[in-house]
Amino acid sequence: MKLRVIAATFALALSISTPAHANTLVSTSPTSGSVLVAAPNAVSVVGTSSLQADGNQLSVVDPKGNAIDDGSVTVADTSLVVGLKPLTTAGVYTVSYTLLASGEDPLQGSFTFVYNAPAAISSATPTPSPTSSHTAGKTASSHGAAIFVVVIFLLGCAVLLFLIWYARALWRQGQKRKRKSTKKKSAPSTREE
Repeated sequence: MKLRVIAATFALALSISTPAHANTLVSTSPTSGSVLVAAPNAVSVVGTSSLQADGNQLSVVDPKGNAIDDGSVTVADTSLVVGLKPLTTAGVYTVSYTLLASGEDPLQGSFTFVYNAPAAISSATPTPSPTSSHTAGKTASSHGAAIFVVVIFLLGCAVLLFLIWYARALWRQGQKRKRKSTKKKSAPSTREE
């Protein structure tokens, strides 16, 4: 009877003491509190649990309180990403998020980052610049490479000819030994009986 009570108490203790697994924030991009000089094109938050496909929220507002996210929220396993419109105003940007993982309470929170906008935003237009051609240097180096290849080829041919000569010499020596051994076997016996 005591054994049953102890086993029941132990089983109850195990079922009560299992820790609850809650989704927590692992990382953000940009990092919370960071100061940026280059405008990000997206904001992401990463949790510890796999997220549901629907219901997650991620929004970004500029220093004036205007939404600057483009609304394209993407869920990829434990991460949530939203694209951004071009940032033009310097100041503190606020990111708010709600992460929904199945079987867990929603993880809600916010963080900020600072963007230092340049004085004037201009789109970079490529301007062609003249380049000088160094064909003489390229010809000399390719000429040297061609000579190197020819020398290596000739050395390879010389090694091949040597190996052919050596193989023939070994083969002839083997043939001479065979002839001598067959002559000894076919020679009549000179012993008297």
